[in-house]
Amino acid sequence: MQRKPILLSWSGGKDCAWALHLLRSNPTLSAQYEVVALLTTINQQFNRVAMHGFREELLDLQAAAANLPVWKVPLPWPCSNEAYEAAMSTACARAVAEGIHGIAFGDLFLEDVRDYRITRLAPTGLTPIFPCWGIPTDQLARTMIANGLSARLTCIDPRQLNASFAGRTFDAQLLADLPSTADPCGERGEFHSFVHAGPMFSHTISIRAGETVERDGFIYADLLPA
Repeated sequence: MQRKPILLSWSGGKDCAWALHLLRSNPTLSAQYEVVALLTTINQQFNRVAMHGFREELLDLQAAAANLPVWKVPLPWPCSNEAYEAAMSTACARAVAEGIHGIAFGDLFLEDVRDYRITRLAPTGLTPIFPCWGIPTDQLARTMIANGLSARLTCIDPRQLNASFAGRTFDAQLLADLPSTADPCGERGEFHSFVHAGPMFSHTISIRAGETVERDGFIYADLLPA
């Protein structure tokens, strides 16, 4: 059976990175799909990956380590929902024109987010795919770490986590230190991350810490190529 070409919605964080790993290593998924490109939204004002807040040059290093091209979707700043949906519609039209079968996402359990993606893709004919869906997040977090995924927290919501979590490594100690109200994978927006090593990459991305700043109600820990 010929594998179907798909895009992977890529934020640079651990969940989409793990989705890439599963799409390549899970026999059922890898027999059906071939990830042919990453799909990433870019904040044009700051040249950074939207929401996760890390530099575009680090995204390029991730794409090289994953051995995949990246489709960059430029977003204005500030960005309305209408502007976001218009930009994504353009990307979807390109995908259809290029024979792409669907788009995979790293969503874990938020039904409203999943339903939104399904609804938005329905008119395009692109199939939504959710490789990580339903895996218990405490189990998933431990599995990621045990299998060599390395990530730094690049953005945290100070309404849910202490600001000191910004910039920390996603590891067993971090999981132990998270408050009981926080999801181990940050699925409710507690934190966002940047993956710099793992089984989905051909090599480790060398990084060093930059400054930590508060912007628009979030704490961002900058990373620089080392």
